[in-house]
Amino acid sequence: MKKIREGFSKEAVGIWGNPISKLVENKLTLSHDLAELHLYETFQAASRIELQFDTPVMTSMLSGKKVVYLDNQLPFDYHPGESLVMQSSKRIHVDFPDATIDAPTRCLALTISDEFIRQTVSELNEQVDRVETTDQWRLNTDSYRLQNDPEISSLIDKLTRLFRENNPFKSFFIKNTLKELIVRLSQIQVRSDLLTTTHQHVNTNRLAYIVAYIRENVTRSLSIEELSDKACLSKSHFFRLFKSELGVSPAQFILTERIGRAKIILSNPAKSITDACYESGFNSLTHFSSAFRSVERMCPRQFKRQLFVVS
Repeated sequence: MKKIREGFSKEAVGIWGNPISKLVENKLTLSHDLAELHLYETFQAASRIELQFDTPVMTSMLSGKKVVYLDNQLPFDYHPGESLVMQSSKRIHVDFPDATIDAPTRCLALTISDEFIRQTVSELNEQVDRVETTDQWRLNTDSYRLQNDPEISSLIDKLTRLFRENNPFKSFFIKNTLKELIVRLSQIQVRSDLLTTTHQHVNTNRLAYIVAYIRENVTRSLSIEELSDKACLSKSHFFRLFKSELGVSPAQFILTERIGRAKIILSNPAKSITDACYESGFNSLTHFSSAFRSVERMCPRQFKRQLFVVS
């Protein structure tokens, strides 16, 4: 590591108020009984910086870009809004291609007690049923990469604030926020597995069967009654389990699937917005445009124009 040099005075401090003693991976570490929060800033380009932690860790990018080398995988770009969950003693190497004094790369690493993770997941399994009694909630820490959803982003921001504040309830708040983070990560992993490997589970998991059924019939009207009947569950039980495991209501999931199909249709230069509307299961252009905007934060015309400009 290179010591601080031109561009900083000896009294320079980082964004979190800690002295800047290095240009590469200048670190502030904050501790709790169950976790440690490491906040990093890098102010110059660097290559093949090694990182390793003694307990399971969740890293998250805050600004700038890294290139990560992990196991035998191809290196990948690591951007703000992304996180990586890793098991203890996992060794990774990192490049900082774009870091400068004016635009530093910032990230955090949250190490969490392995025993606390196991206890939290065990408590989750005791209190919240999976749709199939043979399935369990779990948290896989073997190099799991994810795009942060709003809840995960909010928890990361909250933990960063809690670790740094002076509050007599600080330890209590951190413990409960860590517990929520573990539960939400478990939900995300279960959901991801169910949605990306659906056909592997259609004969053993009723929700996987329903997901496949929705995808095969997404262009027609699908009621909760029909879906719950297909799942052999009561309407209320089906709704609760669907939202618990997939994170959204059945209606929201159907809408997202229709918008996904519409995006594929819009990507075809020969297809119009009207084609995308009716071929993805919508009955009016007005409803289609409103629904598309609610999911994609842009109207279908903007989405198609954006594709055309990029291409």
